[in-house]
Amino acid sequence: MTHPLKAVPVLSLAEHAYQSIRQLIFDFALMPGDRFSESELSQRVQVSRTPLRQALQRLEREGFLQVFPKLGWQVAPLDFDQFDELYDLRILIECHAAQALCEAEPREALQALAAQWLVPASERSADADAVREMDEQFHCSLVQAAGNREMARVHREITDRIRIVRRLDFTKPARIAATYDEHARILGAITRRRAEEALRLLRAHVEQSKLEVRHITLDMLYRARQQA
Repeated sequence: MTHPLKAVPVLSLAEHAYQSIRQLIFDFALMPGDRFSESELSQRVQVSRTPLRQALQRLEREGFLQVFPKLGWQVAPLDFDQFDELYDLRILIECHAAQALCEAEPREALQALAAQWLVPASERSADADAVREMDEQFHCSLVQAAGNREMARVHREITDRIRIVRRLDFTKPARIAATYDEHARILGAITRRRAEEALRLLRAHVEQSKLEVRHITLDMLYRARQQA
């Protein structure tokens, strides 16, 4: 009989493989549509086939990969209809959170976000990757602060699924500046408890990101890989 402790290293290796492959996808080292074999990827992430297969199956369940019997694995192609649906769900969750925050006490989360986003233009970050991560955290923080744990969990899953296209959205300087301006207006409306205004601003902000996704081309993906 196998002692339970002996399973720990295998699980740790599977988690390592999972995180490594996800990062390869987010960094465009593995592009949407790319095919690969388990043996190739095993060498690339330096794990054996058993934990690698566990990681691949998990990524398949989450929609990042597809498997073709006897042919190998493929990074899931970009599905823009699915992205539309994910953005629509994101809008529902974030608007519910904004409504709740307009009525909530205490408001420490809003103060922390204001300190990050309500800054002079000279103090704004111009680093696209840094602003993208800040943007993710802004939206996740709003949902978490609203206090609905199940909504926060689903929102985190949506954030994971759209991360690859959000990265492309932040390759444009105009989008970085707009993000600061729009976040500031959203925070201002929530702070002043103007729920209707906050929902309108938040919805427009996320809808604009949704529209930007539709402009993504294969050339943009390859250019992003070269810059990574």
